[in-house]
Amino acid sequence: MKTRAQKEESVKNLTEKFKKAKTVVFTDYRGMTMNQLSSLRDKLAEADAELEITKNTLVHIALDEAGLEGESDNIAEGPTATLFGFGDEILPIKALTKAIKDNQVGTIKGGFLNGDFLDATNVTRLSNLPSKQELQAKVVGSLSAPLYGMVNVLQGNLRNLVYALDQIRISKGGEL
Repeated sequence: MKTRAQKEESVKNLTEKFKKAKTVVFTDYRGMTMNQLSSLRDKLAEADAELEITKNTLVHIALDEAGLEGESDNIAEGPTATLFGFGDEILPIKALTKAIKDNQVGTIKGGFLNGDFLDATNVTRLSNLPSKQELQAKVVGSLSAPLYGMVNVLQGNLRNLVYALDQIRISKGGEL
């Protein structure tokens, strides 16, 4: 059992994480084995995120101190794990929803994206969005495609010029 000082330290750490995190998602992890939770934590660590299981009362206090309470009053009830995403906003949500789907256990309860409350439906919708890196790759691809086309057109003109000059040389009796 934690002492009052340990609980206050936990609340302080949670409050810091709530303030620092770009993405916060609450999930019911019932049914997940320790191996599944460990595997999920490893995947989340790669995405600059972490999954923490804490007492709901401490989560509520920390949410209140971080200024995120309000609509999320019922979010931390029952067994709750909290996902904190510090880097890409979407990547940790994708990893969490994939783990829930693959393991067929657990549910999303809701969360916050940059301080705005999201219900479970909106969190799931976010998981279907492409990640920041995928979007950046698409933008680069769409920007570079016209450049490649222009290079091919210019090369075509040069090839045609060389072909025309070669035909003129042949018609005037020139040799190789």
